[in-house]
Amino acid sequence: MSSLVKEDLEKKLFKPLSQNLCEFIEIEFSVQDRVYVNEVFFCPTVTKNEEVKIIMVKHYRIGLDEKYEVTKKWSLNDLQMIDGKEADTDNPFFDLHFKKVYSLEAYSCASKYAFARTVNKLNHAYLKKDLQIVNFDSTYINDDSIWSSNNKDCLVLMRICFYAFNLVCLSLCPLPL
Repeated sequence: MSSLVKEDLEKKLFKPLSQNLCEFIEIEFSVQDRVYVNEVFFCPTVTKNEEVKIIMVKHYRIGLDEKYEVTKKWSLNDLQMIDGKEADTDNPFFDLHFKKVYSLEAYSCASKYAFARTVNKLNHAYLKKDLQIVNFDSTYINDDSIWSSNNKDCLVLMRICFYAFNLVCLSLCPLPL
């Protein structure tokens, strides 16, 4: 499903704007304690001039037609910090610190990490600025870690399985007397 949405976003919105969609996550976005009923996506993109943008897109349907509307745009250069709220808990909440702080809720914790990884990767590739990414488990953010793979959504499950396997192995070892 998500690949279909990404393909649709690229075709209807980003290709006509000459932008390359790198990733997207579905978020719940509230304004003055009112949650949007329509789907809202955060989309890191790269323009032809290699300028990195973070674009908020609202998705809605009119009859059988799918519509996408850009509601906000930020330059990655303006992003000061991504705050994952709590690194030790599995939650989808995070803050983006521009001139204003935006409190967001991703669809899942995995999508929150996918977004942070993509923004981090784009920062290293295009800006190379000191972007603060706090309250995230750095093992899942940095690509140079042993846990990085092409299928980023499986990282948490892989790590849990690894620890469980280690516990089983340790519990089967006899203790010396």
